[in-house]
Amino acid sequence: MTADRVLLLIIDGVSDRPCPDLQNLTPLQAAKTPVLDRIAADGICGIMDTIAPGIRPGSDTSHLSLLGYPPESCYTGRGPLEAVGTGILMEPGMIGFRCNYATLDNAGKVIDRRAGRIHDTADLTRAVMEEVDLSPFGIEVLFRSGTGHRAALAFRGRGLGACVSSNDPKKDGVSRPPFRPLRDSPADTKTADALDSFVRQVDAILAEHPLNRDRNKRGLAPANTILIRGAGEMGNFPPFSERYGLSGSVIAAATLINGIGTAVGLRRVPVAGATGSTDTNLSGKVDATLTELETQDFVLINIKGADEAGHDGNAAEKRDFIERIDAAIEPFLSVEGLLLVVCADHSTPCSIRDHSADPVPLVIRGDGVRTDAVRSYDEIACAQGGLNRIPGSALMPIICDLINRTTKYGA
Repeated sequence: MTADRVLLLIIDGVSDRPCPDLQNLTPLQAAKTPVLDRIAADGICGIMDTIAPGIRPGSDTSHLSLLGYPPESCYTGRGPLEAVGTGILMEPGMIGFRCNYATLDNAGKVIDRRAGRIHDTADLTRAVMEEVDLSPFGIEVLFRSGTGHRAALAFRGRGLGACVSSNDPKKDGVSRPPFRPLRDSPADTKTADALDSFVRQVDAILAEHPLNRDRNKRGLAPANTILIRGAGEMGNFPPFSERYGLSGSVIAAATLINGIGTAVGLRRVPVAGATGSTDTNLSGKVDATLTELETQDFVLINIKGADEAGHDGNAAEKRDFIERIDAAIEPFLSVEGLLLVVCADHSTPCSIRDHSADPVPLVIRGDGVRTDAVRSYDEIACAQGGLNRIPGSALMPIICDLINRTTKYGA
């Protein structure tokens, strides 16, 4: 027998480095994970460089690679994918950006790049959409809220370029740099000038918005500016169904992951209470996945909270959230005919609070899969497995072979 359905479970940023707070274990090693360990014992394990050895993957480039879309040829920037994920219809040639609501002090310095991790920005976004005017540039503005403090921006118009800098200083306590073209091009200059105008208008709108007045009264960080980065021109992505002959869905809280899924033709499945943080609705995401597996050939589920804990440098929170994930995913073990693939998109070590190039643990479990001697799912144990060390670009070919959806190379 061979499996006939695929579940790709990406535990975002789950892999790590030894943490002094956890007796020099990684959070994955320190966590109690009987379900993940059973998956490892029942399947074949390995480690994976989602891009290539020594390359620190972004969440965008790594997910593209894992889905079989080479980022070196498909990736034009994170912005267009974030925009798609918020529901903006991105047409080829449109320019997209990823954004954060942020907090400025009275001196114009960024004092909180996430505006107190604000969650409900719908009213702010509506005001921006209604009041910002870039018609003097011949530009139509599309702006949508993402998850939490995140948002996305898109420009539609003639003569626009995507080779522009960011106004995000990447740290608190400093002023925002101006936008500037990164090459001598009228199109890029036009985009940079339009972004400057956009931010000036946005700052004035947000400064007087009732939601921010209320946040100031309550001692909360106001979302009184927008930081913009990740500019890119929307490209074309061959449909996943044509590339692999599989129908598919994506289940994720992160706007970016939904955008990637939507861009390649996966059906987006929203889940109430899915936040992208450690307070996410895990049971809701698992239930939605089980429902999708009744009709779809392929389901991608991304669970992000461990990545956030890694970025915060909180090893204990990361360990504890891994244990919650482990308990929540047990129903996947009972799905008949399922090829269950568990991995990360990148490592997010608590020690550096950012992505690293450390390879991620990988396990594949299902009918007809060879098993190896690995009995636990972590960064070191999986390195002893039968898959050895593979690049992310090899994952979909391996998956398709295991469900008998490939053709022979040669006679």
